[in-house]
Amino acid sequence: MSEVRSVDRVVIRFAGDSGDGMQLTGDRFTSDTAQLGNDFSTLPNFPAEIRAPAGTVAGVSSFQVHFADFDIRTPGDRPDVLVVMNPAALKANLHDLPRGAVILADTADFSNRNLAKVGYTSNPLEDGSLDAYEVHAIDLTGLAVAAVAPFGLGRKDAARTKNMFALGLLTWLYSRPEQGTLDFLARKFASKPGIRDANMAAFRAGHAYGETTEVFTVRYQVAAAPTPAGTYRQITGNTALAYGLMAGAAKAGLQLFLGAYPITPASDVLHLLSRAKDHGVITFQAEDEIAAVGAALGASYAGALGVTSTSGPGMALKMETISLAVMLELPLVICDVQRAGPATGLPTKTEQADLFQAIYGRHGEAPLPVIAAQSPGDCFDAAVEATRIALTYRTPVILLSDGYLGNGAEPWAVPNLADLPAIDPGFVTEPPADGPFLPYSRDEKLARPLAIPGTPGLEHRVGGLEKAHGTGNVSYDPDNHEHMVRLRQAKIDGIAADLPPLEVEDPGGNARVLVIGWGSSYGPISAATRRVRLSGRNVATVHLRHLNPLPSDLGDILRRYDRVIVPEMNLGQLAFILRGKYLVNCESYSRVRGLPISLSELAEDLIALIDEQVRVDEQVRVDEQAPIDGHTRIDSKDAS
Repeated sequence: MSEVRSVDRVVIRFAGDSGDGMQLTGDRFTSDTAQLGNDFSTLPNFPAEIRAPAGTVAGVSSFQVHFADFDIRTPGDRPDVLVVMNPAALKANLHDLPRGAVILADTADFSNRNLAKVGYTSNPLEDGSLDAYEVHAIDLTGLAVAAVAPFGLGRKDAARTKNMFALGLLTWLYSRPEQGTLDFLARKFASKPGIRDANMAAFRAGHAYGETTEVFTVRYQVAAAPTPAGTYRQITGNTALAYGLMAGAAKAGLQLFLGAYPITPASDVLHLLSRAKDHGVITFQAEDEIAAVGAALGASYAGALGVTSTSGPGMALKMETISLAVMLELPLVICDVQRAGPATGLPTKTEQADLFQAIYGRHGEAPLPVIAAQSPGDCFDAAVEATRIALTYRTPVILLSDGYLGNGAEPWAVPNLADLPAIDPGFVTEPPADGPFLPYSRDEKLARPLAIPGTPGLEHRVGGLEKAHGTGNVSYDPDNHEHMVRLRQAKIDGIAADLPPLEVEDPGGNARVLVIGWGSSYGPISAATRRVRLSGRNVATVHLRHLNPLPSDLGDILRRYDRVIVPEMNLGQLAFILRGKYLVNCESYSRVRGLPISLSELAEDLIALIDEQVRVDEQVRVDEQAPIDGHTRIDSKDAS
């Protein structure tokens, strides 16, 4: 009988070839973890090549899950357990392991040929090079093939069940429930009874192997995390984004129209919404990015909620039409699920490098609001907020997510749609009694009226040429152009008055260092600063959802601190903007590796920075008290 040991958190990474089912394995383990009530965060990591050669580092696919009995913010930096299906997976992930980590390796693919393919001259499972780790070398494939022998599968199909054998073993090792995965397999392969029964048998065999083998002397359990009462589900950022767009359209009483062209990592938004026809959603898979945003803008003109989703390269192609939306002053939501660039860059990896493009990327003076989601579940709230701003202010809005948020998952408290505030699209339905309809007149928010084309008495025209104030007629008058340019800017600037005060987290109230972030840097920043505070040091944080316009109280907050650190997955884009706007020396903390910022590295660097600031402050105090030319320094308050 194995000892059962309680632990507060675990990070597991599953890694293998793209065809080894690591994403499915990780997702199933996560689902069972959610069923137990643990808090969790995931990081799927896909190869960029569609068909990378089998057994190569370029073809390695991995899935990392961090689960705990307390509130966690990131998928973790360094895995406690690494499950590898071949030498390439070991080679690609070994550098992330801390000493003492567990390696569970499928020995079946550690052949001389596969070892040589990734540069191993000897078998690391046997040559002592892994002595710093707890290694369990097991023929997972052979055990799986033996378990499914009664079902008459061919060797290839039988070997494919090794991921379910590994999942069964890890399910036993970390005391996860079995029934959820068994039910999932029954549904997934309902039309293929042989495959269904074989995978279920492999899963059960892996679980039984853990129970009966003497290899593992300890199994682990992680208690449920405390959470407020409610209905929870596992959700990815792209799913939450799609649901948020649907919710925003529903609260506005509008049909949702998505015009999109498939692009990694945003394609799931199109896939999900295409299955929501019964909920008032129309999706249009266009022939290219330009057609996609043009169709979405046309839908907005016709009275729907026009939305387009893309990634950085698609944003570049959409910019002319987005500029047209600024000139027309029509609501439009543009979802940018950022990836590493430039050009094709690292198409399956994450980055935050589209901020400049979002704020400044159009021709002419074309201001628009930019907001960012901070976690997978928060993509829902960010999408509702983008919808509200777009409709209230008659403007295109750019919503920034990224590959980490889009593909990552976390627990999400399912909201009650009735509890969300209504959004009034404010359509004009009757001609004014005191004169002609003026499509570019303004309300108190400087938003122009919207009229659905064809409404009697509200006929008007729109286009890309400059508009005369009020009438919307084409105007080449220089003074009118300057007036309209400033008016459109003032409308966007005015959104800041509609934003809630920023929440500064400064538990001690006396921090000298402020860490400010946006988007998915929220997780690493909040986790790292929590670690800094546990070390006895003080640090403050603030996180931005609204990036244009910036909140009206931000400048005062920045000036309260001696040092301002800005972690970003780019070369310092927000730091550049803050320095220029507020003349505050914001220090950039840049990481552009295609991965989320490491919370451990950030915590260590913040501790070093805070300690340096303490030494500087102490030296200043010493210098202030030192004699000057043989005379004792007199403090001004003493002199008075």
